[in-house]
Parts: sequence; structure tokens; C-alpha cells
Amino acid sequence: MKKPSQKKQSAIFYTIVPRDLAGHLFNVTLTVANPDPDGQIFALPAWIPGSYMIREFARNIVRIRAEQAGAAVALTKLDKHTWRAAPGAGPLTLHYEVYAWDLSVRAAHLDQTHGFFNGTSVFLRVVGQEATAHQVDIQRPADAAARTWRVATSMKEAGAKRYGFGTYGAANYDELIDHPVEMGDFELATFEAHGIPHDIVITGRVPNLDMARLQADLKAICETQIAFFEPLTKRAPLERYVFMTMAVGDGYGGLEHRASTALICARADLPTTANQKPGEPGEGYLQFLGLCSHEYFHTWNVKRIKPAVFAPYDLQVENYTPLLWLFEGFTSYYDDLMLVRAGIIGETTYFKLQAKTMCGVLRGSGRLKQSVAESSFDAWSKYYRQDENSPNAIISYYTKGSLIALAFDLTIRAKTGGAKSLDDVMLALWDRYGRDFYPSVGRGVTEHEVEALFDEVSGLKLRNLFERYVRGVEDLPLAKLYAPFGVKLVDERKTGKASFDAGIGRDPLGAKLTQVHEGGAAHLAGLSALDVVIAIDGLRVNGNPSNVDALLARYRVGDRIPVHAFRRDELMAFDVTLQGDRVPVITLSQAAAGRKPAALKRPSAV
Repeated sequence: MKKPSQKKQSAIFYTIVPRDLAGHLFNVTLTVANPDPDGQIFALPAWIPGSYMIREFARNIVRIRAEQAGAAVALTKLDKHTWRAAPGAGPLTLHYEVYAWDLSVRAAHLDQTHGFFNGTSVFLRVVGQEATAHQVDIQRPADAAARTWRVATSMKEAGAKRYGFGTYGAANYDELIDHPVEMGDFELATFEAHGIPHDIVITGRVPNLDMARLQADLKAICETQIAFFEPLTKRAPLERYVFMTMAVGDGYGGLEHRASTALICARADLPTTANQKPGEPGEGYLQFLGLCSHEYFHTWNVKRIKPAVFAPYDLQVENYTPLLWLFEGFTSYYDDLMLVRAGIIGETTYFKLQAKTMCGVLRGSGRLKQSVAESSFDAWSKYYRQDENSPNAIISYYTKGSLIALAFDLTIRAKTGGAKSLDDVMLALWDRYGRDFYPSVGRGVTEHEVEALFDEVSGLKLRNLFERYVRGVEDLPLAKLYAPFGVKLVDERKTGKASFDAGIGRDPLGAKLTQVHEGGAAHLAGLSALDVVIAIDGLRVNGNPSNVDALLARYRVGDRIPVHAFRRDELMAFDVTLQGDRVPVITLSQAAAGRKPAALKRPSAV
């Protein structure tokens, strides 16, 4: 391993080497020029911003040792992610190995095809020196297969050339861990959005990738969002942005960062030059563009406009906030809305996306038990640790949060005669709490300030909406709110269709009940989630979910039928009284010809 000459330029210097691709190991060296003479403490974050669950990244540190002036230094482990070096004078160096085999957007992954890491997974924090400048030398793997690898990151070059191995720099630790790194033989394209370069990085085999279409669509989305937050200057709050995407057989997810996003998607969701149909994107590609739009909107909403408890983050413990409905839910509202304003999709498709969200929210009884404020606060223990009973116990601050954003938008537009909208509230949040957040850590917003800002900007008294729908558990009166804008909302659920009212999954023996909805036919008969149904009225269930529907189609609502199922390894019999299908089927349509649907464009007064 070469000794980097740039070490003298920074008080905190890391070297990271993909050492064993087949063994999935990164070697990391950390040198502190001026360690605490009483014993320097080091800690690895327990979670990563944007993913609200304790991840215990330190469990992936395989070996760790320290040295000073060529001599070994004792390390004492203080807790599961913290070490203290013995007192000493002069520069202190740590050497440690990190196991990287988590193919997600949250941690680190390394093999013969590529390498990826978030700083929270690999860079120990030098406690007390977080505000110091940090540098990292990203070194090329020694394996011959990696000779053509490149590096993609939004971190600023500090000796390295763009897309090359070498030294990168950050003003402080918070910035260091907010620039994930991808390395490998990825596909790369660059476009400009209002003068700012944006990279698209695609890792994984994607035959006939239509990069030109992807560039054009992302450019439209990015320029629309930049102009939304800065309508006069059209100036983005960054110098460069990177969309880094891992394409796999089946996957979906994204994580926002201050100047980049890490994404994972099914390769089938990416556009292809083969048999590409003109017009709006297909379902898979639309889902991917919605994900990109969501994470890009976070550049403003949560990366710069933040809850007060995130300014700064405490990455060793849970950071509780009741405001994720605003930061994730409102982002979920605007992600699809920006696709409309960018010209990617039309009103009909947008209404279908909204209707799908409404159906999902209305499906579970958990919405009547947990508010979105509670869901936000309990994200650490409930939303990110869901089980088979979650639909009966919790609500998503993403999906219901997006409907609350819609409700606020419709209410403000209707009561101000179109003079104001939710857009104005978002711009006020940006102006007061986000625009000047970096380079130093700015001030986050509290829940009380959020509510006061809504009233101030709209000129309305909106406490009732906060009490009933944010802190309360009432269903949103969306049909009533949409009516003044000529939009008709109808629930066309098939109440005459016989149903178990349970989620159905595959199992080698039959049909596994993945979820049993409270008050439904399966629940009232005594069936439970994870039971495997093997026979309905004496007929075998073959394991295909559609087979259950086909068997139940021969019965009427109210019929009582015998059902046999395995619970663990015990065969049990149940008498099920079939109920009508309670799955919501929402449709939205333009009832009044010639009227523009609310929120698809900004009010003329803005």
C-alpha cells in the first residue's frame, strides 16, 4: 500500500482500499495528526441519515488496531461502536477491516463487479474533531479485473481527477459521510440542469439502456425542481449532483444525500432502446423516475430544510421527531407532482398514481390507531421494523403524509381563491430554514414553527387540520376537498366479491397468509398471518395466489366454507364466513370540462 503524500494537508486522513473483492473486505487506515493526549475516542455511526433504524454498522468491523510512532497502541472498546486509544503523543493511526456485503443503499458492498460504500459504514468518527477538514484517499483494487474501474462520487476532488482514484476532501465529518462512493465499470452520462452538471451512473448489466431518454427525463425533472425552489435565479444549492444507480434483477430503494443519491432498481425498470414505445413512460420506468424525483426533492426538503433534532444529527442514538410526515410525506406528494410539471406524465396518469396511494392508505386499520405524527416519532421501532400485523397497527408517514400534503394544498387553494398554495409554504420553509443551512450547520425547524408558518403564509387558521389529520387519526375528506376543483373521487370496491380479506403469498404447500386484516373473514374465523392454507371446501390450494381467487369466485358473500391450513407443522380446520371484498378501488376523474386540476400548476399569484 502506498503512503499518500497528501496526509500532511489534513488533520484527519483516511485511506480506503478494496483489498479482498471475493472476501468483501475494505481496508481502512485513519490517521489523526493531533489526537487527544488523554486518549483519543473513535466511534462509528449506528445509523445513516434518511433511514431511521439503528443499523449497528460497527458489527462489520472485522479487525482493528492502532499505532503511534511505529509502536502498537492499546485500544479499549467502550461500547458496541466506540473505542478509546491509550494516551500518547504524536500522530495516531488506526488500521481496520470492514466487511462489505450489504447490497442496499444504506451500507457497503464489495465484490468482483463493483464497490460501494456510505461513509457511515466505513469512516470512524474522531470524537471532538468532527469540525476539522477530512480527506480520504480512495485506492484502486490490486485485482487485475479492476484495472478499468472508475470512481463516482459527489465529494470534491482534492488531488484526484474526476471519476478517478485518489484523494477527495470534505470540510468536516458530516460532509464526509454525506457523499457515498461507487466504483466499478459503470455506465456514465452527464447533463446540465440550469447550468449545474448532473451525472447518471448505472452499475450492473443493462442491455440496450436508453441513456439519451434517461438524460432528457432527468434533466426535465431536475430543472423543474430547481426552478420551483428558486424561480428567479434558478440556482441549485450545489455545484454538481450524482445519480448513482445499482441495477439488479429485482430491487427498489433510494437514499438521499446533499449532492447525490444512491438508488437501486430492477434493470427492467430502466428505459431500453429495443422496442421503446413513444409517449409516457411505462409502469416500471415511471416508478424509477418517481424515485429519482423523490430523492432529488430531498436535496431541499430534509437535506437542508431539517427537523430541529437533525441539526446536527446524533448518529450514535435514535433522533426522534414527529415531523417525518412533512419531510417524507410532502416529498412523496411532490415527487409525482414534479413529473406532471416537468411534462413527463399527464393528468390521467397522475390521478392514477394518487388513487393508488389513497387505496394503500385506506386498506389497513392501522390508520385509525396511529397518527402520522406518532408514525414519524415511532419510525425507529415500528415503521422500519414492520411485521405481518403492521397494516393493523401503523400508518405510513410517507403515504398518508403525501395525502395530508394534498389536503393542505387543496384547502389553501380553495380558501384563498387560488392566490396561495402549499408551494408558498415550501418556499417559505426553504427561505427561512434551508437556503443558508450549509456550509455550517444551520437551524432546523420545530413542529410549533411548522404550524405557525402554515398559518402565516396562507393567511388561514389551519389548526383544525393539524389536530384531526396530523395529530389525529381521522380519514381525510379528499372527495370533499377535491370537489371545488372539478375532480370527482369514487370508491368502486367490489363489495359483492367473496374474500378472505387477507394477503396471499406463495408457499410450497399452498397459499401463505402474509397478512390477516383486522375484522375480515379470515380474522373472524381464527386464521392467522403465516398460516398456510392447503384446502378450501375440500379442494386443494396450489400455492398460486390467483388460485385462491379462482376458488372463492364460486361462492357468494355470506357463504360459510371449511378451510384447512397448517400453522407451523399442525393441521387446523376453520369455518370461514366469506365477506365482501374490502379492498378500496379509488378512481379520480375530471368532472368539470375545461378546469385545470388543482396543484398541477402553481397559482398565478406565485
